[in-house]
Amino acid sequence: MTATPALGTFQLASPDLLRSAFRRHAAGVAVITARGENGPVGFTATSLTSVSAEPPVISFGISTGASSWPAISGADHVGVHVLGEHQQELAATFARSGADRFGAPTAWTEGPEGVPVLDDVLAWLVCRVVARVPAGDHRVVLAEVVLGDPTGAGRPLLYHQGRFTALRD
Repeated sequence: MTATPALGTFQLASPDLLRSAFRRHAAGVAVITARGENGPVGFTATSLTSVSAEPPVISFGISTGASSWPAISGADHVGVHVLGEHQQELAATFARSGADRFGAPTAWTEGPEGVPVLDDVLAWLVCRVVARVPAGDHRVVLAEVVLGDPTGAGRPLLYHQGRFTALRD
């Protein structure tokens, strides 16, 4: 049993409070991709959420200042890739500003609806964007699953305490 926290130690809402609290929340790691005007774009996301089973809808957040936002803001379809613990470098590449995300060693193919599909992931989905909801300096993108493949082998990659990690037995 955990003791009740002392209410005298609270912090007022701030970006630092939110970041500190969510560093304690382990999240699955995904890469979101889309076809952009100048080629494929993508970014690492830890905000991927299943929203609805019927119809199948997912959501993710993206900063309006992100380099991928212009393409995501106009994309009809996006790719969603659930990463495995063996893909820490891939997650880091798609999280790094200015990185050549689709150059070697990233392995990918053009998939349905022109969406870039990454190789060797635990699962991938192609989704039709149905809404982009303003949320502060981000947008929450709602997308309906069109098709995908959930049969990749391995264990999930997690993000916790500011770093990529794996499940422990």
